Amino acid sequence: MPQSTAQSTARSPWTPTSWQQRPRAQTVQYDDPAALKRAVDRLAGLPPLVTSWEIESLKANLADAQAGKRLIIHGGDCAETLDECSPATITATLKILLQMSLVLIHGSQKPVVRIGRLAGQYAKPRSKPTETGDIDGQACELPSYFGDLVNKADFTPGARRPDPELLLAGYHHAAMTLNFIRSLATGGFADLHHAEQWDLRFLTNAQLSGDLRERYQRMSQEVRSAIRFAELIGENSMHEVSRVDFFASHEGLNLEYESAQTRKVPRRDGYYCLTTHLPWIGERTRALDGAHVEFFRGIANPVGVKIGPSIDPDEAVALLRTLNHKREPGKIVLISRMGATKVDALPPILRAVEKSGEPAVWLCDPMHGNGHVTDDGRKTRSFDAIVAELRSTMAAHAQAGTVLGGVHVEVTGHDVTEVIGGASGVTQERLSENYATACDPRLNYAQALELAFILSGALSRTAGDLPA
Repeated sequence: MPQSTAQSTARSPWTPTSWQQRPRAQTVQYDDPAALKRAVDRLAGLPPLVTSWEIESLKANLADAQAGKRLIIHGGDCAETLDECSPATITATLKILLQMSLVLIHGSQKPVVRIGRLAGQYAKPRSKPTETGDIDGQACELPSYFGDLVNKADFTPGARRPDPELLLAGYHHAAMTLNFIRSLATGGFADLHHAEQWDLRFLTNAQLSGDLRERYQRMSQEVRSAIRFAELIGENSMHEVSRVDFFASHEGLNLEYESAQTRKVPRRDGYYCLTTHLPWIGERTRALDGAHVEFFRGIANPVGVKIGPSIDPDEAVALLRTLNHKREPGKIVLISRMGATKVDALPPILRAVEKSGEPAVWLCDPMHGNGHVTDDGRKTRSFDAIVAELRSTMAAHAQAGTVLGGVHVEVTGHDVTEVIGGASGVTQERLSENYATACDPRLNYAQALELAFILSGALSRTAGDLPA
């Protein structure tokens, strides 16, 4: 039973490596244990990527979101690649997160916590450990691509071999990304909110109804006017849009990487995982008796957990009790990813968690449950389904009397064609135009901004809900 499993797990001794004694989903088979140990030992000796005070600051912000005082935008690439660790890619991601957050501030009248899926989103779960492909006309079975932290995407034996040195390469690229983000966040990155930086070409698309076009245009103008007013009355009032805080987040899939950077810090109790501010556990790795839950129950960071329609409500409560035995506000972020047609599985989970009294921050991931594959083998998602799940999830929280703290989305600031629909006009026939993802389909700049307008309209006390 989940309750007994949670109790026995909470009572067992914990160390940064106790996860090694538990069943491990998404296992990576390194063929040279000695090389893996050398890489992990080197990683453990390197400086931390984030600090404990940044982590505690995020936890406090998440506690505010849990209480309905803040809103969260958690977004970025589905899978970062080492080759795309570039100023253009990083800036594009931060730009769209910043602009989405400004729209949400306008609609919710609340401060927004910005958390990027970046500076470490180098590992990806796979449905199968191996895949079959063609090499020189011969069918060949090789390890699946688990992200640049593990192996490379090219379908060759050398590229697909799990390489321990990539753990160190991932660390160094994450460090460079975080350094650039911190420089942008404190050095005038707010220039990106100026009106000339807003790409609103999707407002002219014929697929956008006249009513929606007028609403979006009015809302965007109100956002711009509010920013200009704040600029006129003084620098201090611009803190929310100029000297903004960005927090980093990634799926904590590779436990060698995470545990190597887990340590105690001066003048604080407990252990901190210093690879990122907010690691999360995926839908495939959240088993109560598994290695990932064992590792993440022992760290002081806030921890996210993806939950889909298959989870039992009692299991959701048991996860909260296992991962947050001190019952800290802002400690656990439950990220629902049901699928537009399966949101009816959410209300029983909301009721069970509410009845238990266990604290949780709720986010909606309206993307991962809405994927499908086209006839030519391309993964895609429907913008309409994404919006439908977000609306249904908001309604479920309203009915349950619980607080939806924000959204978790896969987005890019680039003009990709990976998700079908929205006012940017991407069709199935256009997917091949700029299908650039390393793994799963992402909202492009226009789709991401449109989704922010939709959510902002639903949150606004004056605009009311936008039509479906």
